[in-house]
Amino acid sequence: MPEMPQMQALADRLDAVVGGAVLEGATGLQFAALKTFSPTPESLVGRTVSGVGRRGKFLVFDLDGPRILVHLSQGGRVDVEAPPKTTKPKGAVVRFRFDGRPSLLVKEFGTERKAGWWLLAPGDDGPLASLGPEALSDEFAAFVRRGDDNRRIHTLVRDQHTVAGIGRGYSDDILHRARLSPFVTLGQLSADEREHLIATVHEVLAEGLERERTRTGGLPAKLGDHFTVHGRHGSPCPTCGAELQRISYSSHEVVYCPPCQTGGKLLADRRLSRLVK
Repeated sequence: MPEMPQMQALADRLDAVVGGAVLEGATGLQFAALKTFSPTPESLVGRTVSGVGRRGKFLVFDLDGPRILVHLSQGGRVDVEAPPKTTKPKGAVVRFRFDGRPSLLVKEFGTERKAGWWLLAPGDDGPLASLGPEALSDEFAAFVRRGDDNRRIHTLVRDQHTVAGIGRGYSDDILHRARLSPFVTLGQLSADEREHLIATVHEVLAEGLERERTRTGGLPAKLGDHFTVHGRHGSPCPTCGAELQRISYSSHEVVYCPPCQTGGKLLADRRLSRLVK
């Protein structure tokens, strides 16, 4: 799933492509992908895109009052179509057309079909209202310093209501860099460990953003090439050389290094438990 570095770099690129352009139309290409009924796509035609930004994992197209949100979910991607196209490729979600500019096609790989878009009236925050503070914000840093949340830290940093923008990939890399077990809770961390976690969040996301800004155009199918440990279970740890382990869940997995993060302990993995039985 695209996370803050991918989405921020993408927003910057799209702002360079369509910022200041007049919206000619938004054509829904997938049933139920549009999550709102008012305003209508037709009512926004002729409005100027004052900027393309990001909030959490959402792209935000500002139309001087109304806004268009796009969430790519797990398999969503964006193509910059120059020249503009009218075809409907497999997995197409929505196409945005602009006067004298390339069109933008949101498409989705896989079968989940969870990518979506929202049209928001002025003053309506829609799904943005429930997001937590941004990962690099002072507000989130204060939460880490003073919080006593009893959820596992890997769950906490992926919860968009707690902190916006971090997902499965960067949570693995952040906790590996911070040398923290995915199962530790915020309340168990010392003051020094909390400060180290804050610094690591900034370091890992900044490095990710720098790498993502080397991309051009939209957002390609392959995104995991920049991760340090995420998706690399069975490979040597880049820090100590031990074999990276994973904890498997129905919809995702957590990758960690036992010597670096858990004192050498293997964490409980339901997938392995089933195999043993």
